[in-house]
Amino acid sequence: MKRKEKIFVFAICVFALSLWGVMQLLHSGPNKQIRIEKDGEEYGTYSLDEDQVISIGTTNVCEIKDGKVRMIRADCPDHLCIRQGAIGADGGIIVCLPNKVVIQGETDDDSAVDSVS
Repeated sequence: MKRKEKIFVFAICVFALSLWGVMQLLHSGPNKQIRIEKDGEEYGTYSLDEDQVISIGTTNVCEIKDGKVRMIRADCPDHLCIRQGAIGADGGIIVCLPNKVVIQGETDDDSAVDSVS
């Protein structure tokens, strides 16, 4: 290969990688998260991309793992919130009525839809 051909191939590769990077930025999905409320007030918003264990006051503990959240401990008598299973950002809700805890999955797009309706 001649020097000009090598430069041309290199320029094409740089252009292709740049275009691919821009496309990845444009097509990245919405931020998936959960919102936790305790006693009717927002307790916090947490990303589903990071595995973690969250203590909700002294009454409940939830776990975010593999993009889903589930209640793993509660001091309520019936433990229905634990039996509800895992939810993701695509919908679902976990409610612990005795402790007044609500966990709801949402995406960034949900807030835009709520403001319209």
